[in-house]
Parts: sequence; C-alpha cells; structure tokens
Amino acid sequence: MCFTVNVNLVKDELENRYGVSFPDRDRYQPSYYYHAFGLPELPAICSGYPGMVQLLRWGLIPSWTRNSEDANEIRYKTFNARAESVNSKPSFSKSFKSKRCIIPVKGFFEWQHIGNEKIPWYIYHGNEEIFSLAGVYDQWVETSTGELLNTFSVVTTDANDLMVVIHNSKKRMPVILDRLNEKKWISQDTTADEALKMLRPCPSEILKAHTVSNLANSKTANRNSPEVIQPFDRAGSSLPF
Repeated sequence: MCFTVNVNLVKDELENRYGVSFPDRDRYQPSYYYHAFGLPELPAICSGYPGMVQLLRWGLIPSWTRNSEDANEIRYKTFNARAESVNSKPSFSKSFKSKRCIIPVKGFFEWQHIGNEKIPWYIYHGNEEIFSLAGVYDQWVETSTGELLNTFSVVTTDANDLMVVIHNSKKRMPVILDRLNEKKWISQDTTADEALKMLRPCPSEILKAHTVSNLANSKTANRNSPEVIQPFDRAGSSLPF
C-alpha cells in the first residue's frame, strides 16, 4: 500500500527535474505529509501531456462512474492499483492502456507492526533525489455540475527486501520508476505489455529509510513540517542490513 507521501517540492524543482512547465502552480501547495484519505491534489505528469505538470486528485474515479454517490464511494477504494491486476480490473484497465502518469515525490511513509505498535518509517531516495511513482489517472464529469475531475491511483507491487522488513504486514510498496523508464511509462507509444514489465520492485539499494516520531501518527497535529521526516530512534526498530 502507499497512502502517504512527502511532496515538499516547489515549481522550479519540478520543472528542472522533468524538463516540463507547471502552468497551474498557484493551486498547488507543497507539503511534507500528504495522506490519500484527505483526497489531496498532487502534481503529476501524464500521458498525452508530457510537457507539463498537471494537478490530479488522489482516489481515481473511472470515467464510467454513473453519479456523485458512486464516485464518492469508489474513490476511497482506488488510492492504489495493484500491479498484478491493473491491466484487468475494471476500475483501472482502461487508464492503464492510455492514461498513465508519474507522481513526483521526495519520499513516502509506511508503518511497521511490532507487537501492538505501529512504527512510522520514512523512505526516500539514497541520494535524496526526487523520484517517480507509477500511477494511472482518469477524467470524470460530475453529473450534476458538469465539473471535470482529474484523479489518480498509485500503482503498487511486491515489497523489495527493504520494504518487506518495514511494511511487514502487507509486504507491498509503490512502483518506483527507473529514470530511464519515466518517459516510456507515460508515452502513448508504449504498449500495455511493455508497461507491465516496468511494474517491479525497485532495488533496495537505491532507497534509505529511518523511523520517525509519532507526529506521523497524529490526526490533529500539523504534519506539514520538516519534523515529520526527521530521524527518531526507536528501540527494536532497526533494519537487518
């Protein structure tokens, strides 16, 4: 699963990293802590629009959704799309073929289960670089207002050796695209079979991770703070490598 990310990235960082423009930046607010259940709008680079950053709301609403009631129900079930079924599950299959996207992040959070305790970890690139999560997106027209909603899901896969230890309950992780595959992932010339081959765990060696404080667990505190990603030592929570 991947429900929580650090997207504390400003316009210039995104434009320079991906060689794109960010025309709608005034609506975007960088944050150290975005949680999917808040239905945040995040920057993305999408198939069909590879030269610009767009804002997509987390929780994919398929274009065939009938009404607002159905949309509000389904979006809480589509924060993630499993790599094993993204090409066949009705909610995602059409998007996977033609509406793939990149979600730029600085890192993500996951929780380790030790006894009755859930320990928050922060996972990031070993060189502290921006990296790209594989996503799929869709567009849905709100039936009563005519509003166009652009929404997305993060694709997940089996955990690598690092994430097996951290996410020891579900043993999943987001698909982190190799930089050589980023443009291929969103290219409309890339076939579904070619895209499926990219949906594999990244090497553990490119990532670093550390435990963080209980600020990451708080539902009332302001988690958009550098403190939420700072190392916080916890007894019994270490990596075996």
